[in-house]
Amino acid sequence: MLTEERHELILDALKEKGSIKINELVEITNASESTIRRDLTFLESINTLKRVHGGATLLKGRFNEPSYKEKEVQSISEKTEIAKYAASLIEQGDCIYLDAGTTTFEMIKYIDKKDVVIVTNGLKHINELMENDINAYILGGKVKSRTRAVIGTDALKNLEKFMFDKAFIGINAIHIDYGFTTPDSEEAILKERAINYSREAFILADNSKFGEIAFVKVASFDKASIITDSKFEDYDKYLEKTKIKVVKK
Repeated sequence: MLTEERHELILDALKEKGSIKINELVEITNASESTIRRDLTFLESINTLKRVHGGATLLKGRFNEPSYKEKEVQSISEKTEIAKYAASLIEQGDCIYLDAGTTTFEMIKYIDKKDVVIVTNGLKHINELMENDINAYILGGKVKSRTRAVIGTDALKNLEKFMFDKAFIGINAIHIDYGFTTPDSEEAILKERAINYSREAFILADNSKFGEIAFVKVASFDKASIITDSKFEDYDKYLEKTKIKVVKK
């Protein structure tokens, strides 16, 4: 099979599935694993796909954003491990900002300190916080149904009343050159302000978020540390820019 034909098969399989493993591509193309790895490296170099551990995924549009329901079923075990560790960082007496998002939502069930106050812009978060008898405030403002987040000018005004010990922030993309980014400008500014109003800020991100770039910059690496599930490509380079806690060894 010609190289060009193999590349076309790889890209067709990706378009159909969204992501694919190397062993699947070996079967589809009847090529060796080393050949497939070289193919993926080349196709990534010309910006047609993104290599991930054990395979490849389609490149995402920078304005593309999965819905809350879509995110709920993605990387479930990874989010759980990240959430458990993040919740363990909360201490008695802390004032916390808990960003909207599925990983930050997972944190709530693992918060065992009751003498805390949590401010959130997550619509789903507030019910869970009340169910767990945790003192909570929800920001007022415009509701973004796709991500179940409160955003906009009124939310920013509400946020400016508070100062936090710790902020836990969800993110769509992390890139070595561009820092933390997200598709929505209104969500981006709320995340940025929460980080700036916190003594410590933590970005919660599974390893699929690394190497990605979304539409709007939230913050640079010096503004927050990262909690992730496992090591990823170029891990050491990221470690030169910020603190990273890997929850799975």
